[in-house]
Amino acid sequence: MVLTGRQDAFGALMEAAHEGQSRAIGVIERDDGYIEPDIGSNYLAPIRQWDAIERAGIRRAHGRVLDAGCGAGRVALHLQQRGLEVVGIDISAGAVEVSKARGVRQTRAMAIQQVSASIGPFDTVAMYGANLGLLRDARHARWLLRRLHHVTTPGATILGSSRDPFNTEVAEHFAYHERNRRRGRMPGQIRLRFRYRERTSPWFDYLFLSIDELSEIAAGSGWRLDDVVAQDDGPMYVAVMRKT
Repeated sequence: MVLTGRQDAFGALMEAAHEGQSRAIGVIERDDGYIEPDIGSNYLAPIRQWDAIERAGIRRAHGRVLDAGCGAGRVALHLQQRGLEVVGIDISAGAVEVSKARGVRQTRAMAIQQVSASIGPFDTVAMYGANLGLLRDARHARWLLRRLHHVTTPGATILGSSRDPFNTEVAEHFAYHERNRRRGRMPGQIRLRFRYRERTSPWFDYLFLSIDELSEIAAGSGWRLDDVVAQDDGPMYVAVMRKT
């Protein structure tokens, strides 16, 4: 589903950030009421401002790249500067327009679930900005990994960033993990929506995974967890997955 109009809160935030509104801040709202701010300018950041693990991980990108959840195009623009061909996709029509305006040459307003051989094949799939969350839940994750297997070349790589949900000191997060377990969901599976000013996205599922959980999900999907670039003392990491 592509988001437009009043549902495209993320796109509106990208547009505001692109226009230079330095105080453009969205809200990520979880279904238990927990909220976090989301700063629009982060999505425009050049590589020198990225976290060290993202800078290290993106060096593994090669060939033709699918930038899944491209946002305002920070990853695609960097890879284009390196001479790689990149296709940026996002369900936010507004974000796709911002990516295009900033110079991303190939963009499509579409969900990663819609990616098919018609726009492939790809040598690298970049899922940055914690976009391994697009795996959504354990069952959908295995389905999506198999789909990506079909639209990638032999020896392809997935570069996906995520957050270990268990590496936290926030009591509300631990309570949410327990709530998920009682409901038969993975602990780091969250239901959220995005808000910016008068716009609100639909609710959707997003998945945060520990490295062990990701390795287990990848088993039998046609991908293996080949390497991990992780923060020394933080929850964020970049997973390097190789096609088998």
